[in-house]
Amino acid sequence: MATSVTTQLTSMLAAALLVAAVACQKQADSPTPAATLATSTLAALPLEVPAPADNSTSSAKVDLGRALFWDPVLSGGRDVSCATCHHPATGYADGLDLDIGENGQGLGAARHFRSPNTIPFGQRNSQTVLNTAFNGLTTNAALDPAAAPMFWDSRANSLEAQSLLPLAKLEEMRGYQYAERVAPDSVVARLRRIPAYEALFKTAFTETAPLTATNIGKALACFERTLVATDSPFDQYMRGTTSALTSQQVQGLQAFVQCGCAKCHSGPMLSDYQLHVMGVADNSKNTTPDTGANGTYAFRTPSLRNVALTAPYMSSGTLPNLQAVLDFYDPGRGGARSTNPHVATNQLDPLFPTRVTNKQAIIAFLNSLTAATYDHTVPATVPSGLPVGGTIN
Repeated sequence: MATSVTTQLTSMLAAALLVAAVACQKQADSPTPAATLATSTLAALPLEVPAPADNSTSSAKVDLGRALFWDPVLSGGRDVSCATCHHPATGYADGLDLDIGENGQGLGAARHFRSPNTIPFGQRNSQTVLNTAFNGLTTNAALDPAAAPMFWDSRANSLEAQSLLPLAKLEEMRGYQYAERVAPDSVVARLRRIPAYEALFKTAFTETAPLTATNIGKALACFERTLVATDSPFDQYMRGTTSALTSQQVQGLQAFVQCGCAKCHSGPMLSDYQLHVMGVADNSKNTTPDTGANGTYAFRTPSLRNVALTAPYMSSGTLPNLQAVLDFYDPGRGGARSTNPHVATNQLDPLFPTRVTNKQAIIAFLNSLTAATYDHTVPATVPSGLPVGGTIN
């Protein structure tokens, strides 16, 4: 009798454990409320990077683009490279409120102008080039690499177009060595005097005379399309690994969506790639107001990918950390208000949040957008023989 009861109890206990295990498995396999909430507005990044039809990626183009990216020979004073303001040590941004290009010395927050100096600060905060290969990708729009919006005011479309513009900008890479209109040709003439570049361009491109400004842009774009980071904890979470986020990060994801942040910071890149008037204060280092896109004081929604690595924030670089950004979007009683005297409160975008709650959880979520597996490589030399990266040491 005792043996029979014991056997029966053992069977009942085993059945109960099996039911519990199945229930737990179903719960683990089912989408969490946060994942369900996020799926309609956010997404993981693709694992493949498309290229425009007229600039297919090749290892030769990438190698050439990497050399150009790190070589200060592209700048008027031969002291600034693309990597000066987009360095892996600072998340491929520069760690400054406004960039310091020509006549600068040092890297990141330690960078400063050499004396004497008449070069102005860059007008805007330097955005990271990480994942710009995905610019333009939204929840509702497929990625067209030939039409990808670039810069804070979307004034260029495609990495190919974007990569050439800093060469002609006084405060970025041109300096006073030559006029803006001849900057690309001046850079081409320099490169043609370097045999190693002649060889690299002939390997990468099929034209009879391949060393052109257009092909400089194409090579830089091919390299920049390798600078992707697609395995952040958030990406893993959205692909089904629910343990990739902590409970606080999940709470932050929910608050991020519920507070309205995802109305603009949406899709795989957490940007709608639209222009919005936010009334951000100008940077006092600028001598004139920054009027944004077409004089409207509107700026493109920045991606939040790897955002924890790229402080300070906003187009003017005036907000030092993520807490300050969330405080900016949480105006409190009385609703949204402009912090820019040139923008009236009634001009602010209607999507401006009315309240931001659970800020520490949102910051924890924003940290989950950091992926660490991007290319941190710094080449030992560049074809010109100049200091790698420019005057950054």
